[in-house]
Amino acid sequence: MLGKWITRHKNIILLIACVLLVPSVIGYVSTRVNYDVLSYLPNTLETVSGQDTLVDEFGMGAFSMIVVEDMSNKQAAALEKKIEGIDHVKDVLWYDDMLDISVPTEMLPKNLEEAFFNGNATMMIALFDDTTSADDTMDAITNIRKTVGKDVYASGMSGIVTDIKNLALQEMPIYVVIAAVLSLVVLLITMDSFLTPFIFLANIGMAIVFNLGSNIFLGEISYITQALAAVLQLAVTMDYSIFLLESYEANKKRFPDDRKRAMAHAISNTFKSVSSSSVTTIAGFVALCFMTFKLGANIGIVMSKGVVIGVITCVTVLPAMILTFDNAIEKTTHKALIPPLTKVSDFIVKHYKIAIVVFLVLLGPAIYGNSNYKIYYNIDQGLPKNIPSAEANDKLKEHFNMSNVHMVLLKDGLSAKDKNQMIKKIEKVDGVKWVIGLNSLVGPNFPETMIPEDVKSMLKTDKYELQFVCSDYSSATDKVNAQLDEMQKIVKGYQKDAMVIGEAPLMKDLQDTTDIDLKTVNYISIAAIFIIILVTFKSISIPIILVSVIEFAIACNMAVPYYTNTSLAFVASIVIGTIQLGATVDYAILMTNRYHKERTVNGCSKKDAIRIAHETSIKSILTSGFCFFAATFGVTAYSAIDMISAICNLLSRGAIISMIVVICILPAMLWIFDPIIIRSSWDMIKAGVAKNDAQKKLEAK
Repeated sequence: MLGKWITRHKNIILLIACVLLVPSVIGYVSTRVNYDVLSYLPNTLETVSGQDTLVDEFGMGAFSMIVVEDMSNKQAAALEKKIEGIDHVKDVLWYDDMLDISVPTEMLPKNLEEAFFNGNATMMIALFDDTTSADDTMDAITNIRKTVGKDVYASGMSGIVTDIKNLALQEMPIYVVIAAVLSLVVLLITMDSFLTPFIFLANIGMAIVFNLGSNIFLGEISYITQALAAVLQLAVTMDYSIFLLESYEANKKRFPDDRKRAMAHAISNTFKSVSSSSVTTIAGFVALCFMTFKLGANIGIVMSKGVVIGVITCVTVLPAMILTFDNAIEKTTHKALIPPLTKVSDFIVKHYKIAIVVFLVLLGPAIYGNSNYKIYYNIDQGLPKNIPSAEANDKLKEHFNMSNVHMVLLKDGLSAKDKNQMIKKIEKVDGVKWVIGLNSLVGPNFPETMIPEDVKSMLKTDKYELQFVCSDYSSATDKVNAQLDEMQKIVKGYQKDAMVIGEAPLMKDLQDTTDIDLKTVNYISIAAIFIIILVTFKSISIPIILVSVIEFAIACNMAVPYYTNTSLAFVASIVIGTIQLGATVDYAILMTNRYHKERTVNGCSKKDAIRIAHETSIKSILTSGFCFFAATFGVTAYSAIDMISAICNLLSRGAIISMIVVICILPAMLWIFDPIIIRSSWDMIKAGVAKNDAQKKLEAK
């Protein structure tokens, strides 16, 4: 019924689709993009709640170390006033907050002199009135860079987030263009018409716009989600379009005089096949929603929604497009560029023993490499070295030999004596250069009433007190993590509610959180897809075989970074397993479905069933695999943001590896385990496949 209605009202469907593009574009433009992955850490973490306390109590959510070269103290003081005048800069901490600039810097306490001066360079700490990734903070960083000139450098996480935003805004439109162009090339080679690839891309393009526009209901999305959404949706939903067209062409032969009827049958067939096929892909994305690191849910919701929208447009908008341009499609039909692959199928099925040997030889190295590749958590590590934040961090290291500033957040009530003792202990921790707090500024014998009010308000409120701790160690390293553990013991020893917060503590929590998430997501995705395949085939053995085959492909993919000594961005290592499993297990399902049909319905022998299944599915698997590769590889080659390029690199390579494994190794697995499959699959048991095989063997004798 639905198929008939769609074919009769194709013009209305196309009109509705075009009208819906308008609110979708508005929704897309209006959806805020979050460029700070650390903001997706769970609110239950102490480091995250500490950041909230900073905003609530001190009116400060972020800070930036500003390195000034070749300026006199007078010029630096004037620059400080300029920076303080920029919107959303709450204050700037410099030595003139404690002493008049006419007082020689040598008169400062040693730790303050080291903190603020070194040779021809001086450092200021700019405090912002909003969080690290807030639009207001990024605007303030941008305005600081415009204001300060070429010999002044603003470092810190807010600078990094601002640079990520600028890079992402430049690159994201190009991602879609590259993915579309490369996918178009693959489709033009693999399809029999010059027009259908353009129709496919137009349909998927609409689905992508609908998906991105509907993200407005989420409030905001991560820049990683936005960068991947269009590319991944294009890659994983292209199969649906191909299946519809193939079904339509087959039904046109059944109903040569009634194309609408042919399309109605094609819609019905496609919906049944695509809806079951898409469930595994959706399951892979939904598994990401179980991460405690909320970026996973952000990606999972957007991408699973994209797959659902892709299915809907495939059975509504695409049929309307194909019927509208049917005559033009036939006029642009050409001879197939890819020859029949019958001989290839015969060779692979015949030499299944070679495939098993290759599988067994690669299995050990794949598992070992998959278990031992390196992961990095430092967000700026995967960014270009010539961006402003990287240059500023280099200057900070060069002039002040520092990489990080932690913050110690104390509740009011700790005595001056205890605070001084605590500061002295923190200063003795490996890698700590200096500590700046009220006590370190004035000393134990200096009355608090003598402290300038603007300095006091920066570091103390009625409920809390703040201390800055300078570290030699970079974020997300073993050294800084050990340093933070020791600092935590010290501050907790004096006050159990005290907290060590800042960029490095957040990254340490990021590492601890995502290490757990990696295992959780993989287990959930494997379990979900196992159950889906079990229900689909009513078999115990088939889901074990299919999931094992794709997990082998994933292990091969993830082993490459280990053997090439490449460190992976933490996000890439988490999402790749579940996405590759969910998106490429369809290749295995396609081939196995035909094998199952030939064994159950058509009564074919094991050899014939595997050969027919392989021969009829190989072209579709190649087309799908190469489209997936093309859509993601272009982003890998172009993007300067490693967090994005690493994911696309793994996905593009994973698509090819999964394609090869399914085409070459799955037939061998079906051959070897066929006796188990026919005795552990309900439909095959009902059809008496095992008895039929035994009867044929007796007759052959």
